[in-house]
Amino acid sequence: MADIVFGPVPSRRLGRSLGINNIPPPKRCSYSCIYCQLGGTKILTIERRQFYDTRILRKALSKKLSEVNEDDLDYITFVPDGEPTLDRSLSEHVKTIRELSDKPIAILTNSTLISVEDVRRDLMEFDLVSIKLDAASEEIWRKINRPHSSLNLREILDGVKIFRREFPGKLISETMLIDGVNSERSEIKRIADELSKIDPDKAYIAIPTRPPAENWVKPVDEEKLVESYEIFSESLGRDRVELLIGYEGAGFKIGRDPVRDLLSIATIHPIRLDYAHQILSKSIHDPDELIERLVNSGEMKLVKYRGRTFLVRRRREICED
Repeated sequence: MADIVFGPVPSRRLGRSLGINNIPPPKRCSYSCIYCQLGGTKILTIERRQFYDTRILRKALSKKLSEVNEDDLDYITFVPDGEPTLDRSLSEHVKTIRELSDKPIAILTNSTLISVEDVRRDLMEFDLVSIKLDAASEEIWRKINRPHSSLNLREILDGVKIFRREFPGKLISETMLIDGVNSERSEIKRIADELSKIDPDKAYIAIPTRPPAENWVKPVDEEKLVESYEIFSESLGRDRVELLIGYEGAGFKIGRDPVRDLLSIATIHPIRLDYAHQILSKSIHDPDELIERLVNSGEMKLVKYRGRTFLVRRRREICED
């Protein structure tokens, strides 16, 4: 029971976050994603039910808040071992949290139940909602997310759009790219087109960095990351697209440690080579030498896309973080 509240944990999306695990093991979810770090879904379900009495959450959260410096927290986040919207006590939990803390509350959902009015109403209670969109075509969606048989992709997408029109908070999305599954340019464009209709505040492109449910799952390569980033940026605007591929880096400034700072930027955004040279030249004498050293050491890679050259962090470096 103590594990219902955990952390704080660092997150580039959410800063320092206190986690709420409102779905106890065994893993219950409406998806059994091939890349899930928790392994295959033990109970594949879309049935909402109560898992914890809210009084248990209140007690656990009160204890945790007494042990941490609340000023250091950025969010309290529902991120359980399964799909959090399966919990029909979700709204009640959120109200209890607001009685104990004034920190914003987030939830990471696969959005499969968002076409249900009760679920949308519960999600309206949050300050930030993160949705998942790994595919925009039925066949690929079924291959990568392995959904419950009663789910329908079009209903999910329509439900997300309805929710977006009503939701006053911040909406972000995450797309996990798997080599040979949803990595074709045509599918990436379809995902980007759907996201442009949803209009998230931020769209994250991710790769698996921990052991996946299926051992044949591989992340896309650096060239595909750059291509996907550019396609998403064309649909959504460059300021609303970020890579989410490991290292919880330190912002976008080049400071006293230009190597670390350049790597942190390249983990979030592919960097045009001319831009990398421009920002590095403000703090070091020979940007070309540094870039060449990072490329030769294997930490970064030069990728050409549509006539431009980009710096991107190498995949093997990302996965070792």
